[in-house]
Amino acid sequence: MLDVNPILLIATLVVFLTLIATLNSWLYNPLFAYMNKRDDDIKKDMQKAGTNDNEINELHAKAEKIVMDAKLEAAALREKVIADAKELAESKLEAKRAELANEYLEFEKTLDEAKEVLGKDLDSQMPIFKDSLNAKFSQL
Repeated sequence: MLDVNPILLIATLVVFLTLIATLNSWLYNPLFAYMNKRDDDIKKDMQKAGTNDNEINELHAKAEKIVMDAKLEAAALREKVIADAKELAESKLEAKRAELANEYLEFEKTLDEAKEVLGKDLDSQMPIFKDSLNAKFSQL
């Protein structure tokens, strides 16, 4: 049957322990060191990412403030331009009103002069008109 050979058993045990020691020194320790280093690097990167998130939030807040200031400045500038345009339009309107008022006054003067000339012409023509009316009535 099967016999257990103590020498082979001891040799197998020595080879197994040697293999464990060799694998531990050549494979497992470097692998564990690499895994620990990798975990440390991940932790550092996560901390940097947290710091970057804070920086990003700060920069985002600054950008929003700049945009808000620009909007306020644009609104103020727009109001100023509108006010200036209204003022310019009002001054042009007043100038045109004054010009039209002067033209109207000149027109009234011309009309009064024409009225006087017409009145004088009618007065000068009145005796001729009366004579022609009297002639017409006398014929009737």
